[in-house]
Amino acid sequence: MELKNFIVSSELYDVYESDGLAVRIYKKPEYKEKCLYAALTHARVETTMVNSSIKMPVLHEVSLIDGKWAITMDWIKGKTLEQLMDENPDKMDTYLNQFIDIQCEIHAQYMPLLSKLKDKMARQIKSLGQIDEIKKYELLTRLDSMPKHIKLCHNSFEPKDIIINDEGTYVINWGSARQGNASADVAKTYLLLCLNKPEIADKYLDRYCMKSGTSKNYVQAWLPIVAAAQLDKGIESEKEFLLKWIDVVDYD
Repeated sequence: MELKNFIVSSELYDVYESDGLAVRIYKKPEYKEKCLYAALTHARVETTMVNSSIKMPVLHEVSLIDGKWAITMDWIKGKTLEQLMDENPDKMDTYLNQFIDIQCEIHAQYMPLLSKLKDKMARQIKSLGQIDEIKKYELLTRLDSMPKHIKLCHNSFEPKDIIINDEGTYVINWGSARQGNASADVAKTYLLLCLNKPEIADKYLDRYCMKSGTSKNYVQAWLPIVAAAQLDKGIESEKEFLLKWIDVVDYD
């Protein structure tokens, strides 16, 4: 396969567009397990989302390209919700409501076959070298006490993950999806918005809680846990911000 148009890069992979397909190339051969697990996760979500009004790219194959593992799926044309927000600030409230409605629709799906979000967070917290063992214990104790749900959680949901075109609304980047508690997913989105789109973060949280009938304090109780799990990714630009959220582990 000829990789024609480079699109974006993350810490794990590069994304190219080639002949109407999106090709995700994992950067190191040792990322084989990450590639295969992301493909399995995407496929399981794809099977469930056929019953939803939300669309997602169809996964076509997992392959080796120049010795590196790759996932190939539909290339979705259109504008992201983030682009629409930036281009039309006067419509921000409309777009924010749309964003929340899509997330609520995702949370309405049940995914007992996916791995558990709580298990992933526990592994991430246990692996942290930036915090002491007492704080790890406090975070893990709080995590263990949280209610166990099997709702579909995107686990990295931002306006840039929604693409809108004439065929409908698409949600992309499902590789981190897990089954779990919707409020943990909301807490993750809130932190990502604080980092990447802070002007709408608080309004998002208030509006989501109002629309869904969720206690704001309940979502906030997840924030130190989610911040610690995100810290495990080792993104240097996020470190100071996330450590501040972990320091409010007793936040109520």
